[in-house]
Amino acid sequence: MTYATLSAPCQAVYEIKKSEFLAFAYPISHKDEVMFHVEQLRERYPDARHHCVAYILGDPHNTTHAGFDDDGEPNGTAGRPILNVLQHKAIGNVLVVVVRYFGGIKLGAGGLTRAYATTTQMVVDKMELVPFVPKSQLEVATTFAHEAQIRYLVGQAGGEILGADYAHNVVMSVELDSEKVDEFGESLGVFGELLREE
Repeated sequence: MTYATLSAPCQAVYEIKKSEFLAFAYPISHKDEVMFHVEQLRERYPDARHHCVAYILGDPHNTTHAGFDDDGEPNGTAGRPILNVLQHKAIGNVLVVVVRYFGGIKLGAGGLTRAYATTTQMVVDKMELVPFVPKSQLEVATTFAHEAQIRYLVGQAGGEILGADYAHNVVMSVELDSEKVDEFGESLGVFGELLREE
């Protein structure tokens, strides 16, 4: 499962026959971020005719976590072309919103489809893409005496400690690259124990 994801938001503008298409791309990791960004753009551009959307959560080759919305444009002429460009470029964990100002000249279904695809391609061309590395969250149990050793091992594996619970012993929440989980588990040895993995 290799694909790219966006490192930072970006935008592009496309004009055709007096219609203006403003594309905004955002890195996302949860579906609730989609509506957050759409609502922000609706507030920023309240007089725009359409706010069309496509997003992919996770792997762009597996579209069970993808969606789109034509926002009043003719069916299939806006959201689907945006999504198609993102899938074709194999970009995951991404949201693209295209805000359209109608210029008074109708583009027709084919013209609209091309305009939304072109606008999306323009914003994709501006994206700084990075390889997506799947992460896993673990819980590691250890003793107070071995806590420093576990912290060292997490650092060695390039992981991050999200938190620690100090009750009877120490239970640490850790995030690691998924491909390093087995090796990390073996490195724990006598110092700790993996409780669960997400």
